[in-house]
Amino acid sequence: MINIRPVSDLRNKFPEIEETVINSNSPVFLTKNGYGTMVLMSLEQYSLLTDDIEKKLDEADKEALSSTKRLTKNEVFDLARKNIDDKTNL
Repeated sequence: MINIRPVSDLRNKFPEIEETVINSNSPVFLTKNGYGTMVLMSLEQYSLLTDDIEKKLDEADKEALSSTKRLTKNEVFDLARKNIDDKTNL
């Protein structure tokens, strides 16, 4: 279940929000004046979202150091679009 709370709860009920984020292992969405403003998540949740990306960026950095081949931004985006299209056509 999505947990949506007013941003004022961050100040007034921080321990409760912290416990929810950590124990439920799901994010808490904060609103201000009825509109979403931010998402709170545990470090574990954040790591799950970013670790794979960081690993792939490290691999790309290594590849760039070992090669002189460079792509234009259009080539990069064309390859990315092709990869996305190939995966959605499965």
